[in-house]
Amino acid sequence: MNLLDGYTVLDLASVGPAARASRILADFGMRIIKVAPVAAKGAKQVDPVFHAYGAGRGTRKIRLDLKSDAGRDTLLRLAEQADVVIESYRPGVAARLGVGYADIAAHNPKIIYCSTSGYGQDGPCAQWVGHDINYLAMSGFLACSGRDGEGRPALPGATLADGAGGGMHAAQSILAALLRRERTGEGACLDVAITDGVLNLMSLYLDQYLATGEGTDPGSGVLTGKYAWYGVYATGDGRHIAVGAIEGHFFRNLCRLLELEAFADHQYDEAQQDAMRAAFAARFLTRSRDEWVALLAGADTCVAPVLAIPEVAAHPQFRERKAFMAAEHPRRGAFEQLAPVLAGGERKQPVHHVAAPGHTDTDAILAEAGFPAGQIAELRAAGCIE
Repeated sequence: MNLLDGYTVLDLASVGPAARASRILADFGMRIIKVAPVAAKGAKQVDPVFHAYGAGRGTRKIRLDLKSDAGRDTLLRLAEQADVVIESYRPGVAARLGVGYADIAAHNPKIIYCSTSGYGQDGPCAQWVGHDINYLAMSGFLACSGRDGEGRPALPGATLADGAGGGMHAAQSILAALLRRERTGEGACLDVAITDGVLNLMSLYLDQYLATGEGTDPGSGVLTGKYAWYGVYATGDGRHIAVGAIEGHFFRNLCRLLELEAFADHQYDEAQQDAMRAAFAARFLTRSRDEWVALLAGADTCVAPVLAIPEVAAHPQFRERKAFMAAEHPRRGAFEQLAPVLAGGERKQPVHHVAAPGHTDTDAILAEAGFPAGQIAELRAAGCIE
């Protein structure tokens, strides 16, 4: 779906939220140019993110030595024709390399320059390094999550910080800046911190605390396990089912179908929760997960199966929604990958051909930008491009 056709992004990052943002923008039709470093002399360098099965879609690749004057100048020239630059260096590094916002904007005042980092470009934690688990820890997410067998916050099953807190946050901010540019002609410098984005995911609990002084812990609220009718239960076949019967009529439907109608008028009765939880647990053990799904899921009870990844990939709901698409790997042949999340009706996707390891589009990208063949050859001979 080429809703954003005609925009060009220079992506200076290989992992984390910047890579997630680029994939989102590429799926909606933007032209993404991945700017990778040149390989060290004599060393074999493979970009694991770009060559991963699901990455690189809608992306072309160029290798530049940004530590060289010629490599930096090449990037600045490319930026003159770009709409967006995304980088994820530690704060201050891009400016030291001569490719910070001020450097790019001097060549293209309309550029949308998006810096992504763990904690932002300023503040006492700005220079901290980290990964997904660290950002979830800093933003309160882990403290509100369920506990493992030793009482520690459980590891989340997805990279929520990089994906939602960072990648989606960056893509949304870029689109907003482009909309403003359409009206005003002004570029923008965006400071996207992953932890800031996760704070937004935690808005229910943070807003509650800021307004009332009431904190949230595991088991202290509706969404963190206080009530028996919002949680996960084991089923008779060793699998699990998720129950989220918040509304009264859904809860009463659940009680009726579980044949536990004695609890139907005690949904929020705290004195009944332990007994209700034990009764639910015992009842769910009497049938398999899929038997409970067949009975409950379509009966307005807010029940769903806990699916393993292979089950997700095979589920008819996602198959009918065309959530997966065909792809071709140069070494491993045909396979599938997660398709773009497109809200429109156009869901059929062409086959994605994964680039071979080591492949670049350097010559074609530079030629399209107006570099003559002789200059491209000189840059390659000097080791400034690959």
